[in-house]
Amino acid sequence: MSDDVTNSKTWNVTAVVEKWNSAGDHEAGLPPDDVVSAKDNLLLNDGINLMLDLLIGAGGTAFTNGNSYIGVGDSTAVAAATQDALQASSNKSFKGMESGYPSVTAQTVTFRSIWASGDGNFAWNEWTISNSNSDTGTNLNRKVAALGTKAAGSSWTLTVTITVS
Repeated sequence: MSDDVTNSKTWNVTAVVEKWNSAGDHEAGLPPDDVVSAKDNLLLNDGINLMLDLLIGAGGTAFTNGNSYIGVGDSTAVAAATQDALQASSNKSFKGMESGYPSVTAQTVTFRSIWASGDGNFAWNEWTISNSNSDTGTNLNRKVAALGTKAAGSSWTLTVTITVS
């Protein structure tokens, strides 16, 4: 068996936040005022176990349009595989998928959610993909990254792509 690096398989994750200072600009289709991205993340043990259960048909709640959420919170606690939720104590927000998401194309799954004017107005320091709109769901992954502080009146879209190759 070869240890050739060219045969290695990877899990690549990118999160992109598009920020509109005015929610009306977003609704009007104008370009975002700012774009921030973060790479990589940590798979959580519960998320890994769920993926494997779904792979072999052992059951579980799949990450469908009706069951997928992106959660954001203000915690800066270091990510650990044993965590099973966002680490923020109170400033956290989960949003469901936009129509057509999640989607899969060429070994990449894409999740996308929008936070309107009155939602998620705090420092976004962590994010997760969950199959529930609260801490009771199974979280696939968690990333700690300073994405900015969302203010009332603004609209932000968070898009997460996961490529397995």
